[in-house]
Amino acid sequence: MNKIRQWSVTHSRKLEGLYHNFEPLLMKLHPLFKKLGYGRLEKPVRVVEKAIKGLMFDCQMCGKCALGSTGMSCPMNCPKSIRNGPCGGVRLNGNCEIKPEMRCVWVEAWRGSQQMRDTAAIQQVQIPVNHLLKDSSSWLRVVREDFAARDNEAAQ
Repeated sequence: MNKIRQWSVTHSRKLEGLYHNFEPLLMKLHPLFKKLGYGRLEKPVRVVEKAIKGLMFDCQMCGKCALGSTGMSCPMNCPKSIRNGPCGGVRLNGNCEIKPEMRCVWVEAWRGSQQMRDTAAIQQVQIPVNHLLKDSSSWLRVVREDFAARDNEAAQ
């Protein structure tokens, strides 16, 4: 799994481009999602999302995906679950203080982020994880929240 995660960080720019093509497709599916019901779609979409993102990024399905701003390195792989940069225990070789055989998630995140279009995105503060969202689809959430925001703007 670690090899594929490293590959994803190395190819973060290509994966970013792939996602930028995938997101509009998801947005176009909103009328269908709404008609079928987001609640009803949660489980099948979550299974697909977990399989893809689990394989590619060792995604922990926190429900609030940060891959786009963390160089395609899932911050939830940090043994300390730190979402906003490395702790003070990163070893000199870039490995984790808790798991010495593992590269620090944040060292990898920085490496991946430097290849992406918005290299400054890694500096955005990530909000704490809402544990109620764990094991839910962030793909569906992005679509649902985007359209909810549009509806709120139209109502004002």
